[in-house]
Amino acid sequence: MDVGWGHSGGMPIESRHLAVVIHRPPAEVAAFAGDPAHLPLWAAGLASGIREEQGRWFADSPMGAVEVAFVPANELGVLDHEVVLPDGSRTANPLRVLPYGEDAEVVFSLRREAGVPDEAFEADARAVREDLERLKAILEP
Repeated sequence: MDVGWGHSGGMPIESRHLAVVIHRPPAEVAAFAGDPAHLPLWAAGLASGIREEQGRWFADSPMGAVEVAFVPANELGVLDHEVVLPDGSRTANPLRVLPYGEDAEVVFSLRREAGVPDEAFEADARAVREDLERLKAILEP
C-alpha cells in the first residue's frame, strides 16, 4: 500500500506529542516498534492480533478489519504509519524513535481532527501514553 498520509476529516486542529524514554539503543527500539508483527504486544488498539496477507498488514478492530501500513524501513527512526479503516478513511500516525544520549526517545504525534470532543481526544492521549509505557516495559531489562 502506498502510504499517502491522508486523514479522515480535513486538517488536524491540534497535535499533542507524547513521548517516553526507553533505556535501549534507538536502532533496537525502532526495529522492534516498527515490526507490525509486534504491534499486538504493545499497541492496545491492535491487541486482538495482526496478520500479514500478501505483504499487507491487517488487524481486527471493533470497527472491523483495519489495514496498518508503515513507511519503508529506514535508519532515521521514522516509524510513521497509516491506518485505513473499513470505510476507507485514513489516519496518519507520526511515530519517531529519536536518539536520547545512548537511549531512545519514542515520540508519537497524536492529531486531533475537527469535531473530536475534548473527552475523546483526552482518552486517545491516555491510550497512547499507556501504549508507550507498555513498549518501554517490554524493551527495558
